[in-house]
Amino acid sequence: MALSTQQQMLVEQRVGNDSKSILVAYLLAIFFGGFGIHRFYLGRSGSAAAMLIMFVLGWVTFAIVVGIILLIAVGIWVIVDLFLIPGMVESQKNDVRARISQELEAMGGDDTGG
Repeated sequence: MALSTQQQMLVEQRVGNDSKSILVAYLLAIFFGGFGIHRFYLGRSGSAAAMLIMFVLGWVTFAIVVGIILLIAVGIWVIVDLFLIPGMVESQKNDVRARISQELEAMGGDDTGG
């Protein structure tokens, strides 16, 4: 069942309210990138936890050279994420849009909008 124009407007308004900010994601990546905070913010907790573990292990094992390799890997990962953040935010917006559309379709039996 297709959503009415009014329902589509409601969905887009809710997406605007519920979606994540590209600016906040960039600021988190720039200032706290090694900790993976920007990935936690964008709902990618699995890769964020991996990034955090690599970062901590990198500092713990820094003296035995293994840590240097881990820290370089995390640094490259953060740089790559700077290019991926807009896509991650858009993906999160699409997820919110789909969830809200499903909620509206489940709530309303008619598609007249009221």
